[in-house]
Amino acid sequence: MAPKPPVVVDLTWDGDLRFTTAFASGLTSVLDSASAAGPSPVEALAAAIGGCMGMDVAHILSRGRHSFSALSAHLEAERSPLDPHRVVRVSLRFALSGAVPAEAVERAIALSRDKYCSVWQSLRQDIDLQVTFVVAA
Repeated sequence: MAPKPPVVVDLTWDGDLRFTTAFASGLTSVLDSASAAGPSPVEALAAAIGGCMGMDVAHILSRGRHSFSALSAHLEAERSPLDPHRVVRVSLRFALSGAVPAEAVERAIALSRDKYCSVWQSLRQDIDLQVTFVVAA
């Protein structure tokens, strides 16, 4: 299997605590610490977790030939009261409509959490983070 291409995002400061993000796909969005012009970085992370797992669940159920007409998710992420206010607990609830056995949903969620959700798995502490900078005069 061919490796996935790298994720490339360019961020441009828009003033205050806002950045415009430009993705290699050509899409753009705004990250805003105040959640006014766009989601905050932590809100975007929460949406990425819920979206990633939701897409996995939909894919796994569809591949298993389980018919559903609706799938939604509600995610709540608790944050530490101390800096850096990291996420310390995530509660994710899926709601489905259709004739889907509970066992199939449980299996799809477990597979997403334990194997397939790249966002959830990317929150591991063993990620190699390298940061560099340049200063233009």
